[in-house]
Amino acid sequence: MTDARKPSVLFVCVHNAGRSQMAAAFLTHLGGDQVEVRSAGSAPADTVNPAVVEAMAEVGIGLSAQTPKILTTEAVHASDVVITMGCGDACPIFPGKQYLDWKLDDPAGQGIDAVRPIRDEIERRIHDLLKELRPART
Repeated sequence: MTDARKPSVLFVCVHNAGRSQMAAAFLTHLGGDQVEVRSAGSAPADTVNPAVVEAMAEVGIGLSAQTPKILTTEAVHASDVVITMGCGDACPIFPGKQYLDWKLDDPAGQGIDAVRPIRDEIERRIHDLLKELRPART
């Protein structure tokens, strides 16, 4: 971001119960109050995936209080960067936004052993994203 205001990032996946929840939690945890973070799903689940909650708890980040949220055009419009994770064409496109598509395995229906590598890859990508969002601090 080139201006002085806080960048805003929206993570989107279908159910907002796994990948987007982990990404939002990592960015909130690692970015602190320097980044505005949102997550949503095109067809949100009722709850966050329990294996995702467990995997994130292993690295000291709690997700048990989070709930999946519906994707709205307002959330996209209010975000500088929109990162999709398998939501296909459900995400509205607005000019002037940066769109990234992270190809990640879906943790839905997976056990903790399958979720850990997805979690670790998301954390790695969040570190890279933070370098892009605030290059002066790298």
